[in-house]
Order: sequence, then structure tokens, then C-alpha cells
Amino acid sequence: MNVLIIILLVLAGLIALLLVLALWMKKEHYVKRSITIRAPKQKVFDFLKFLKNQDVFNKHAMAGTDREKTFKGTDGTVGYIYAWSGDKNAGVGEKEITRLVEGERVEAEIRFVKPMVAKASIVMEMESLSDNETKLTWSNAGTLQYPINLFIPMMQRHVAKDMDSSLLTLKNLLEK
Repeated sequence: MNVLIIILLVLAGLIALLLVLALWMKKEHYVKRSITIRAPKQKVFDFLKFLKNQDVFNKHAMAGTDREKTFKGTDGTVGYIYAWSGDKNAGVGEKEITRLVEGERVEAEIRFVKPMVAKASIVMEMESLSDNETKLTWSNAGTLQYPINLFIPMMQRHVAKDMDSSLLTLKNLLEK
């Protein structure tokens, strides 16, 4: 019985310590990744401005092929919303195009409902390196509230890895 009480007290102490640490941890997250694609900037932009195209390169959009998808508005225009609902890996959320700068930049807001409530700003910016070479920079920034902010360092590593994988898939698609 004493051993069980000691184990419970140690667990309670660890949980309390983590919650106290989360009070001082940052609440903002930011991940930025880039890749060079052998394709004209306009071709890259024209592909990326359509959120439905993420189904063929974005690691998370490609996962959970059984997820239910709904769409509102006209894809490739400001205000278009791509929503999904799926298993625990896919969760529930939506992505909305919030700004387009023709040939240069696609901005969107991603809003998660499950497994947790969160939102982030997504920016995909294209820079012409030559007539047939484009530097694509993808950033993801947002805020996670206490105590979920405790997981920001782990989440940033995971998001960076997934963005790198998605960018490589996109590069292979657009260079065909």
C-alpha cells in the first residue's frame, strides 16, 4: 500500500512540475521550410492556390483516405474553405484561403477542432530564382494555449519533418 501511495505522489509531482513549466514556456510556434523547384514561379503558384491540390502532396491531407471532406466557395479564391473530418490521426478541421498575391503568395488559416482546438497561419511564398526555377518557402505560425503549449518543441520538430516530406513530394510532382 505504501508503495502505491509513493508512486501516486511521484506521478502527481511530475504532473505538477510539467504544469508549472508550461506557465513559463512560449505559447507561439513557428516553422519555416524551403525548397527549390525546377519550374516557373507562376506554375508553382497556379498549383498551390488550389487547396484541393494538397491532396496529392501534403502528407496530412494524403493520410486518412477515408476522411470526409467538404468544400465551400470557389477553390483558388479568397474565402474558399476545405474542411475535413476523419479518424484520430486526421481529426476535424478546416483550411481557408485568406489572401492571394498573384504569382507570389498564398495565405491560409488552418483551424483544428479535434483532437484539440487550435489555429495557425499558413504562408506559401514563391521567389523566382530563374525563368525555370522557384524557391518555395512554407511557414506555419500560431499559438497554443496553456497547458498544451508544453508540447510546442515536439510539435515544431514533427511539423518541420512533415513539411519537408510534403515539399519533396510537391517538388517531384511539379518537376515532371
